[in-house]
Amino acid sequence: MKKNIVIVDDFENTLWILEFTLKNINCEILKAANGKEALSYFDGRRIDLLLTDLNMPQMNGLELVKEVKSNIYYRKLPVVLLTTEKNPEYKAKAAELNITTWIQKPFKSDDFMKIIKRCLQIA
Repeated sequence: MKKNIVIVDDFENTLWILEFTLKNINCEILKAANGKEALSYFDGRRIDLLLTDLNMPQMNGLELVKEVKSNIYYRKLPVVLLTTEKNPEYKAKAAELNITTWIQKPFKSDDFMKIIKRCLQIA
């Protein structure tokens, strides 16, 4: 069964890179340019993973995660936060929201895929 992954980033190139990197696993990619746009995917459908940037217009990644996880259906959803941000305050907020992992951009493709496969529980 295909995994459904929501990827959220305000840079189109990053969305393209993420989609390209994920092409070798059996997944459906749902893309959004910001948190508000991404919320439309959390309508009760099965979502297996949320990959989101932190700093975005309209609704940042932490605000998105807080909103998504307020829905009981998505409370245990694995979340990967992709960011260039190094501020420990943001990391603390991410931990409070039970974000699965924090990946610093730029990332190595092999390391990234290991994390994604672990989040999706696939080999």
